[in-house]
Parts: sequence; structure tokens; C-alpha cells
Amino acid sequence: MKLLLTAFDPFGGDKVNPALEAVKLVSSHVNNVEVVKAEVPTVFRKSIATVAAAIAKEKPDAVLCIGQAGGRYDTGHLQGSRVLERICDDAIEIGLKYLTVYVFSTENWKRSESEVQGLMKILRNYLKTCIKRAREKNMKVVILGKQDMLDEDIIRSINELEESSKNNTGLVFQIALNYGARDEMVRAMRKMTKDMIDKEIAPEMITEDMFASYLDTADAPDPDLIIRTSGEKRISNFLLWQCAYSEFDFPEVLWPDFNKKCSLQLP
Repeated sequence: MKLLLTAFDPFGGDKVNPALEAVKLVSSHVNNVEVVKAEVPTVFRKSIATVAAAIAKEKPDAVLCIGQAGGRYDTGHLQGSRVLERICDDAIEIGLKYLTVYVFSTENWKRSESEVQGLMKILRNYLKTCIKRAREKNMKVVILGKQDMLDEDIIRSINELEESSKNNTGLVFQIALNYGARDEMVRAMRKMTKDMIDKEIAPEMITEDMFASYLDTADAPDPDLIIRTSGEKRISNFLLWQCAYSEFDFPEVLWPDFNKKCSLQLP
């Protein structure tokens, strides 16, 4: 019997990869089986191609793929949260007035409970750190999205962050948290409908500008540029109304490795 043994780890980078360590452990305890190991790169799409090539070459009787599991969330998402700090510094350095980052979507609740909890743990720590950074960098922080599904301690941190930074005059840093553009527009239409029922507005008064004033981004201009990392060419329910005239860039680099040079070609 020939066994192809491999592992996927799209976020491992140059750190110790628990999945690959497990491959070594399994291969050392398999008897009477020819084990073929396929080393895979950290980019998931290339991992698929690498394994497919190994299967075609080795023609194994079975394939065992070991996933990264918890390390993926702890390492990849943690590194991703640290990128936010660097990107904010870059934005301030080049003179951007507004920066919006998609942190957690309304669809992300469909992920595994362990991943969601891992993300919430990182979020809790980041929100606390962001209060200090906002003060030091003179950033005004605004949270986009609905908060009704978030834990109370996270909501308290959000309120504290927005309140403490509301008078800052530097970069306006918008964090899309539990955000989805379709949900944003539905919430906007509900508010407009209520105002019509209360006779505060009439149907003939509704314009594009009025509708935009009901969105989460009412106090911000529409984005000039939207960047989607990892090479995926889709919007993923992000700022659908606001992106009508935006430019788009789809760099191949993954978010944990992203910096201003990846998209803006700046030194």
C-alpha cells in the first residue's frame, strides 16, 4: 500500500507548522506502508495544485491530509490583526483621510465555533489596544455593522473606543465588524420606512443622498479604492452601495503579509 501524506497550512508562514509536525509523527509510526510526503506551500490554492501533482506522480492507494486546526486561527488571524496597526501607520504616513477595514462579516458566524471564538478573543484584545493607539495617533475610530449579536463586553469596548476617539482629528479608521452590505441596506430601509410612518419624510423626498445618510457610513465619503487581498476577485458583500465608482485592486498577497507596497507601489 502506498500512502500520500500531506498537510494544508495557508497561514503557517515561516513559523512551526503543527500540521506538518503531525505528518512527521504519523509517518514514523506507520508500518508496512510506503509513505510519500508532499511538502506544500503556505498559499492554499498552490497547496491544492501541489497535492494534485503528487497524486498524479505517485499514484497512491490513499491520501491522508492533516489540517492546521487551531494554529491557523491563532497564528493567521493574530498576525492579520497586527497588520491593522501597520496599515493604519501607512495610511497616516501617506496622508489618507479615511481607511475602512473588513474585520468580521455577518456571514462569518457560519464558520466553526472554535474559529469564531478565536476571532472574538483576538478582537477583544485588539479593541483594548486600539483605544491607546487611537489616542497616540490622533485617529477617530468608527465601527460599522450591527452589534446585537456581539457579547456585551465587546459592545462596551466598542462604545469606549468610539467615545474616546470621537474628537480626534486625524485618520478616520472605520472597522467593519459584524458587517454585511446587504444587511446595512436592509437596516437603512427599515429606518427610512419608520420615518415615513412617523411622517418625518415623504416618499418623494427620497434621493440617493438621503438613502446614503441612513447607511453606517453616513459621515464618510465613498471609497476611491477598494483592495481585496489573496487575489480573490470578488467584493464579498462589502460596501455595495458605496463602491459604485470605486477603483479595485486584487493583489495576490495574503492579508497577513500585506503592506502599502503590495498595492500602492509606494516606497
